[in-house]
Amino acid sequence: MSFNMPPGFRFHPTDEQLVVHFLHRKTKLLPCHPDIIPDLDLYPYDPWDLNGKAMAEGRRCYFYSRKTQSRVTGSGYWQPFGAKDEPIYSSSGQRIGLKKHYEFYIGESDSEGVKTSWIMQEFRLSDSSSSSTRSSRSRRNSNNIDYSKWVVCRVYEGDCDDGDDDGIELSCLDEVFLSMDDLDEISLPN
Repeated sequence: MSFNMPPGFRFHPTDEQLVVHFLHRKTKLLPCHPDIIPDLDLYPYDPWDLNGKAMAEGRRCYFYSRKTQSRVTGSGYWQPFGAKDEPIYSSSGQRIGLKKHYEFYIGESDSEGVKTSWIMQEFRLSDSSSSSTRSSRSRRNSNNIDYSKWVVCRVYEGDCDDGDDDGIELSCLDEVFLSMDDLDEISLPN
């Protein structure tokens, strides 16, 4: 998936930004600029097939998907891990959403699957947010898609986690500057 973004644009949203700026706006049918996260039915796709279908930044892919109980793909399944959903709080301290973690397993069942290094974080609105959206939506038009059933997902492989500096690739020039151990030895032209 290719977007016409300005030079230097880097998509590295925080959990709060994913919930407030993207998912909340989608459920309220509000415009989101830039509109760069695509709708994608995750479960027919294996995680390595997301490149070109989801918004990719570095080793992370982002997309909206419908909430579903079935997390089975062509080659395996997404298995939740962690004790419970992790709450997402706004900068003002209000609970705005929930995050659930999944690991991808190759195989057909929980007992026979082989764990991979693929991780998915699934963000959804808090129940209070989604229930008010659902009731206002049903009053408008029952034929429309119920956007309160959407989640936004972040999928990545390996050790690429939520750290602010993870996944940053250095340019050749950056590597040259970092390899210099003494800047006093550099002579600049007059």
